[in-house]
Amino acid sequence: MGETDRIREQLEFLYGAQSKHIWLEINQIINEFQGINPESLLDKFELTEKDAILITYADQFHTPTQSHLRSLENFLANNLGEAINWVHLLPFFPSSSDDGFSVIDYRAVNPQIGTWDDIHLLSKKYSLMFDAVVNHISRESNWFKEFQKGVWPYRDYFIEMDPSTDLSSIFRPRTVPLLSPVDTDEGKKYVWTTFSDDQIDLDFSNPLVLLEIIRLMLFYVENHARLIRLDAIGYVWKTIGTTCLNLPQAHSIVKILRAVMDLAAPNTGLITETNVPHEENIKYFGDPSNLKGSPERPPSGDEAQMVYQFSLAPLVLHTFHSGDVTALVQWVRTLSVPYQDTAFFNFIASHDGIGVMPAKGLISDQQIQALVNRTLLHGGQVSYKTNSDGTKSVYELNITLFDALNNPQDANQELDVRRFIASQAIMLSLAGVPGIYVHSLFGSRNCYSCLEQTRRSRSINREKFNLDALLNDLSNPDNIHTKIFYLYKQLLLIRQKQPAFHPAAGQKIFDNHANIFMLLRSSLDNTSRVLCLVNITSQTQQVKLDLTKVAEHNFRTCTDLISNQSIAINQSQLQLALKPYQTYWLSFPQKDTVL
Repeated sequence: MGETDRIREQLEFLYGAQSKHIWLEINQIINEFQGINPESLLDKFELTEKDAILITYADQFHTPTQSHLRSLENFLANNLGEAINWVHLLPFFPSSSDDGFSVIDYRAVNPQIGTWDDIHLLSKKYSLMFDAVVNHISRESNWFKEFQKGVWPYRDYFIEMDPSTDLSSIFRPRTVPLLSPVDTDEGKKYVWTTFSDDQIDLDFSNPLVLLEIIRLMLFYVENHARLIRLDAIGYVWKTIGTTCLNLPQAHSIVKILRAVMDLAAPNTGLITETNVPHEENIKYFGDPSNLKGSPERPPSGDEAQMVYQFSLAPLVLHTFHSGDVTALVQWVRTLSVPYQDTAFFNFIASHDGIGVMPAKGLISDQQIQALVNRTLLHGGQVSYKTNSDGTKSVYELNITLFDALNNPQDANQELDVRRFIASQAIMLSLAGVPGIYVHSLFGSRNCYSCLEQTRRSRSINREKFNLDALLNDLSNPDNIHTKIFYLYKQLLLIRQKQPAFHPAAGQKIFDNHANIFMLLRSSLDNTSRVLCLVNITSQTQQVKLDLTKVAEHNFRTCTDLISNQSIAINQSQLQLALKPYQTYWLSFPQKDTVL
C-alpha cells in the first residue's frame, strides 16, 4: 500500500465522512512543502554504526558571553568532536513549566536560550532531533487563551469533560487530577490534563488539530530536524471507557504522520516516546501481524523508524545490583525489529526518571521493589501513579544514573567509575542506536539544590552547567567526572568505526556465565564480528568460551578494541579473566584472513 492510500485509510478510520476533505487539505500541505523544500526529497532516513545521539537541554551549558545554544555548540565542537554525530535538543521553545515540556509557542525558540539561527548553525555539524510535544500545550499558550475566549477554531482544540464522568478506567501516569478547572468567557469548564494542570491535552478527534500538527512537523523539517520525537504519543486519543493509552487511534495518528513524512520529507524519521511495557512499546514500529510467514523483514514499516527502549534502564540497574545477567540476557534474546528501516533507541539515562513499568513481566515485583529501595538508599526519590482503584504505585525512579548504580555513602572511586562505564558499554553494544544523556558523559551526581529549587522530583537529574567551571573540572585528570568523560568518549570513538555495531547488524546473546554479559555482534556482510564481554560484578570473573559458537572458523588471535591488545586463542577456546566491571570488545579477523 502506498503512502497516499495509507493516509486515506487511517483518516477514514479516525474521521469517517470528513476524511475526503481532510485528505485534500493534507495533500495541499504536502505539495506546498515540496515546492518550497525540494531538497527534503533527495535523501532517505538511514542509520549506521556511526550514529550516536546526545540527549541534552538546549540551555545545558551557560557562559556569560554566548547564547546557551552557542555554548552548547562550543562544548560539543571543542570537547566531543566526532564522538557523537546527533544531538537531541530537548524542548527549546517558550515554556511555562516542566523544563520545556509545557510549550507556549511550538514555532519559537525561547529567547533566553537562543535563536533559530543558533539551531541552524548547530545543524551544520550535527544531525538534530526535535521534540514534537503534541499531546498537550501550555495553559499560557495563545491556543488555550483563545479557547477560553471561545474563539474559533481554538474553542474546539481541547477536551471539555463533565467532572461527574466516570474516568476510573483511564490509565494515570501521575497522581494529579485528570481534569482541571479553568475560567472561560462562558464560565468554569473542566479540561483534560494528563500530566499537570499547566499542560492541557489537545483534542485529536478534531481533524483541525491533526492538520495543525502536520504543518508543525514540516516546519520542524524546514528548520533542520532530521528526527522528530513524538512525546507522550500514546496518550493522544481519548475514548471514555478505555485506558486512553495506546489506543488504535493513537497508532493511526503515528501512521498518518509517518506517511506524510515519507511523501514530503523522507530524509526525516520519527521516534516514539511511549513509557509502557515492552510488548506495547514495540507496536509503534507498526503491526507486524501481517508479516507472518515472510522469509525476511520487509524494507519499511508504517509507523516509527525508532522506538525508545524503555525496558533497558531498569533491567541494567537490576543486573548490576543483583550481580546476575539472567533477566537481561533472557530479554535481549527476544529482541527483534519487524522492518529493515527500524531500530531501537537504546538508553539507560534521560531527562526523565527511570521508569519501572517497562520492567513489569521481565523481573519480579520483589525485584522491582529492590530497585525502589536501592534508589531511596542512594539518595534518590520515587514518583507514583494513580491506579484505577484509587491506590498508588511506583511509576519511576528519580535519581542520576551514576548514583543509582553507586552508593554515595560507600564511595570507591575506581570501582564506581568502572561500574558506571560497564553499564554504558552494555548499552553501546546492543543492536540499535545509543542515546547518551548529557549527564552520563560526566557521571553527574544527584542535584539536591535543583530539587530544592523546583520541588519536582525529576529536577534531581536535570542540573545545568556553568561551562567554564565544567571545563575546569575536566582539566583535572584525577577528577571522577574527567575519568568518566574520557573513558566514555573512547568507547564512542571505537564503536563508530566497527560495522558490527551497525544498528541492524546481527546480535547473538550467550548465557554461559551468570556474572558476565556476553553478546556477539556481526556486520551485515558478516565480515566483521565483535564479541562484547562485560563483568557486572565487583569480583574478578573467569570466562571460557568455545569460539566455534562465534564463527565456523578457527582463530589464533583476536584483538581487544578497547585496550588494543592481541589475545591468544588456544584450539578455538577463549579463556579470559575479567577484572571487576571490566569490558572487552573482541574483534576477530575477517573470513579471508582466518588462519
